[in-house]
Amino acid sequence: MNEAREAQKLRVTPRQALERLKPYTAGKPIWEVQQEYGLDHVIKLASNENSLGPSPKALRAIQKQLPDLHRYPDERASGLIQALAEHLGLTANQFIVTNGGDELIMLISRAYLEPGDEIVVPDPTFSEYEFGAFLMSGTVIKVPLHEQFAFSVEDILAAITERTKIVYLCTPNNPTGTYISELEMKNLLDRLPERVLVVIDTAYRHYATAPDYSDGIDYIKMGYPVITLNTFSKIYGLAGIRVGYGAASEGIIRTLLQVKEPFNVNVLAQAAASAALGDEEHVRSSCRMNEQGRQQIYDGLDRLSIPYTESMSNFILAELGEHAEILYFKLLENGVIVRYAKGWGLPRHIRISVGTSEENQRLLEVLEEILAKQD
Repeated sequence: MNEAREAQKLRVTPRQALERLKPYTAGKPIWEVQQEYGLDHVIKLASNENSLGPSPKALRAIQKQLPDLHRYPDERASGLIQALAEHLGLTANQFIVTNGGDELIMLISRAYLEPGDEIVVPDPTFSEYEFGAFLMSGTVIKVPLHEQFAFSVEDILAAITERTKIVYLCTPNNPTGTYISELEMKNLLDRLPERVLVVIDTAYRHYATAPDYSDGIDYIKMGYPVITLNTFSKIYGLAGIRVGYGAASEGIIRTLLQVKEPFNVNVLAQAAASAALGDEEHVRSSCRMNEQGRQQIYDGLDRLSIPYTESMSNFILAELGEHAEILYFKLLENGVIVRYAKGWGLPRHIRISVGTSEENQRLLEVLEEILAKQD
């Protein structure tokens, strides 16, 4: 009987699109490294989390909501949306709140992509854009970044065809930390066909210190076909409760709401995000710690003669050379988790999240010890 049931299961085949899908690979969690290597103390500099921790105001808001967990959340996250509208100078109808930025990418894919439609993405960049396109049987056109991982407007424009539906721009870009300047962004938007939707992923926008950086909000106000993707996982330190949002024209938001699941963002996430949005002191402290930490890691890598790409984010892409994978595992053995960049087509690199001063120092000390033993 069991064999017959198993044979029946095998006849139920999944969609062909799944053959191209590669599930997202997250950075190793601390507990896994502790168990695998028998370690008591492990630091994690792999997932671009805020090492300062969550917004204190968010924690208090979560505590306040606990007695009401028997109630369904506000389906539209109205309180958070109103706070976002006031914070960014748009109307409430220009926002959608999602279960992290990843869900917004999936909603955009569901709402806009037909089989065979094309998306254009820089390469390397965040893998979920590709995942969303493949899920809808779309085609991914990759545009390689230039030297020092710089964006090229001309190369992006050259990749546009009649099948192009969406252009994704992660700025600052994950995993390189590079960005597209305001002037370049305007140049691109002015020259793209109006039928092409531009998704500007600004998950790391708070960390960008370049004077010509743009978070894309002004282009929404000017009427360009733009969606900006944002998250509370990074600067606000709320990665564990998954809340993000998109901003766009009212028409684009209405389209996305047609494919959104009800009650997609829980009560605690809504309350925490609303409170965190007003926690300016936490944002300032996080930015200050990140700028100091970036410089600390730059200085350490310079001393070790390790090349790196200057970053506008809370991570740094470092080139360790042909032994990068070996060095990555050596770091794990010593209780330091970073991200090996082979999955982005960068087998000579690792991505280092900026941590506290103590965590950054530990990383540099361990890396120096490992390199000394190799010589």
